[in-house]
Amino acid sequence: MEFHKILVPVIGTETDNEAIRLACRLAKKDKAKIWAVYVITLKRTLPMDAEVEPEIKKAEEILDRAEEAADEEDYELETDLLQAREAGPTIVDEAKERGVDLILMALEYKKHFGQFSLGNVVPYVLKNAPCRVILYYQ
Repeated sequence: MEFHKILVPVIGTETDNEAIRLACRLAKKDKAKIWAVYVITLKRTLPMDAEVEPEIKKAEEILDRAEEAADEEDYELETDLLQAREAGPTIVDEAKERGVDLILMALEYKKHFGQFSLGNVVPYVLKNAPCRVILYYQ
């Protein structure tokens, strides 16, 4: 498999860093471009261009950690901070816009009412992605 453009949505977990490292390893063979994106989900009561300073600060720290993880693999990635109503459609739109070959998403074990849960974002991306999707579970 060849990957020329890889999108890695990050949310601020340690698993994100492992996903970034995996993306770097996959990218090296074909000298692929990697984007790490963080989506700030805005409440419907806020305008799309709202300045949500605490969230922006948190997102920038998370994206900085993603860059550090890539540096450890001796690879360069670009980061992008997005604001949207929902993360899933935003990730899919970003993948389409950038023409990516792969979306690599970190997944942490979550329980919802005692059952394993993928949440809302992962199923949406799996159903609507314009490319291959790898879920990295740690």
